[in-house]
Amino acid sequence: MSSLRGSRLSNFQIRSEGWKVLTERLGISGAMRFMMQYDPGYGDYAKERAELLEGLTLDEAIQRLRATRRHRRAKKG
Repeated sequence: MSSLRGSRLSNFQIRSEGWKVLTERLGISGAMRFMMQYDPGYGDYAKERAELLEGLTLDEAIQRLRATRRHRRAKKG
């Protein structure tokens, strides 16, 4: 399917074609397993990220990452 043809399809047609391709390539159970991995999530990621990182400098972020890595290594070993 060319991108031009794809842009002319309705959302329903896109879903139908997508399901057809998935089942042809993966079989019914493989297509279902693939679809079950899709999780749209919830909340407002951009807002949460802005709140979480507000005022955080790059140096502080790097320090936190390094501390987290050290902590994980200590737990393993």
